[in-house]
Amino acid sequence: MYRRIIALGSVQSLRFIIAGLTQLCLDWGLFVAFTALGMPTVIANPLARCCVVGFGFWLHGVYTFAEAGESKLGRRQLARFVPSWTLLTLLGTVTLDVITKTFGLHIAWLAKPAVDAGLAVISFFVMRGWVFK
Repeated sequence: MYRRIIALGSVQSLRFIIAGLTQLCLDWGLFVAFTALGMPTVIANPLARCCVVGFGFWLHGVYTFAEAGESKLGRRQLARFVPSWTLLTLLGTVTLDVITKTFGLHIAWLAKPAVDAGLAVISFFVMRGWVFK
């Protein structure tokens, strides 16, 4: 049984990385486009994340954390996902705003994938242990 849990965790980890990279590319591209058009970081980051959040929720429910081909999408998961996503978005937005004000917008563009990668580690454990449990 322990080996099955380890194997399932490895599969979920790989799927989470694939889904996350897909989301990251979309999110990062939108963030850069919005800020390049003059939108402040504190608006651009949540807006970019809002544009891909539905896709991410769906992808994790039917691909990352689904078991035996069975989707894990429902009201309970959504009710847990929304506050988790909101807190992670707030944390990422504050971090990017500090980076923008300290080092400039171009550095924030470069830093966003790293900031989101750090948040993704937290997100994986929250999604696996609470949202899609």
